[in-house]
Amino acid sequence: QLQLVESGGGLVQPGGSLRLSCAASDFTLDLDAIGWFRQAPGKEREGVTCISYDGRATRYSDSVRGRFTISRDNAKKTVYLQMNSLKPDDTGVYYCITVGNYYCADSWAKVETDSWGQGTQVTVSS
Repeated sequence: QLQLVESGGGLVQPGGSLRLSCAASDFTLDLDAIGWFRQAPGKEREGVTCISYDGRATRYSDSVRGRFTISRDNAKKTVYLQMNSLKPDDTGVYYCITVGNYYCADSWAKVETDSWGQGTQVTVSS
């Protein structure tokens, strides 16, 4: 797996929004399913959402469904995570990785990899 670069994090008040980006530099993502993960302080990393290679199929964790939207632009080699109605529990470092070919398998959130990037910090606080 090749490393992706996350950006767009920041400090936002509860109820606010952020848009994260996940970009590939020297390779394409056309055939890869991409997952967003997050890790809160003192907690294990968890899968948040996943998108198929063509953007037509998505999966969300129960904690973010209806508030977060994942999308992708393969021409720009970028995957996005639009986060609305943010809550303090959404605080954490957000990461993106490739989770397999084409589609998000049932086990997408349990993929094992050494390709975690730096991530981008999201802090939801008043």
